[in-house]
Amino acid sequence: MTFKNLFIEHDLAPEVREWIDKEIEEQEKRFAIIEKEMEDLAPAREKWYQEFFDRITTTGFNVDGDDKMKLSPADLPVKPAGRVDRVVWKHGIDSE
Repeated sequence: MTFKNLFIEHDLAPEVREWIDKEIEEQEKRFAIIEKEMEDLAPAREKWYQEFFDRITTTGFNVDGDDKMKLSPADLPVKPAGRVDRVVWKHGIDSE
């Protein structure tokens, strides 16, 4: 057994399997709603990122007590081309 795969094979009663399948279906529906809401927030999120970058380049951030450090715009991270924010909800499983 590896640390990534912790599944232990065991028998389930039919009513338990039915309940699990129903829960999975309900969670899939909830996830679809959350994912849509997160995608709808994408333009606002880009604005929030920019506001954060503006703050840390002008005002700076606390390093120790009242000591603040400003970042130069050259030190800011650059978003990779084609990359979008996504909702992560399944541990250890990449989404399609």
